[in-house]
Amino acid sequence: MAAIDLRYTLDEFYSLPDDVNAELIDGKIYYMSPAPSIMHQRISVKLTTKISNFIEKNKGKCEVFSAPTDVIFSDNTTVQPDIFVVCDKNKLTEKRCEGAPDWIIEITSKKAAYDYVTKRDSYQKNGVREYWIVDPRNESVTVCDFNNDISDVEYYDFTDTIPVGIYKDTPEPLEICIAKLIENY
Repeated sequence: MAAIDLRYTLDEFYSLPDDVNAELIDGKIYYMSPAPSIMHQRISVKLTTKISNFIEKNKGKCEVFSAPTDVIFSDNTTVQPDIFVVCDKNKLTEKRCEGAPDWIIEITSKKAAYDYVTKRDSYQKNGVREYWIVDPRNESVTVCDFNNDISDVEYYDFTDTIPVGIYKDTPEPLEICIAKLIENY
């Protein structure tokens, strides 16, 4: 995604026309890709459903959301992750999440570098605990654990069963295999 050299505040960003599909990171506007692919949407729906069902089954306190829902980190950073989980309900307002979600999932599109570099750095800097980058083209998942001072990064294939870090200490931990979620497609 090409960044505009000017710096904007959140107020200036929110004054853009409603039909502008963009995010603001450290004052830079990043224009989003056109509508995602069908596979992107399949993965998004299946992951959101799997996470939501897990939370409900375990009577969890967290809640899962999907794009387009704003996450505001500061007065110059707001993003719309594909999927995110918030465990602190105090971060939720009527319109958005204000503060770091516990877990964010981005499903890559044509501009994958944006997810791998710009968003990853912003999510780590702003307190996200866990970040997944799901890459349909390469059938891979990059998992970043930001709970430590040094982030741990693990790489998986769609056929691998991936443990969800924020739920590793629950009686029945959440594990996800992307290939199983989308096997009928």
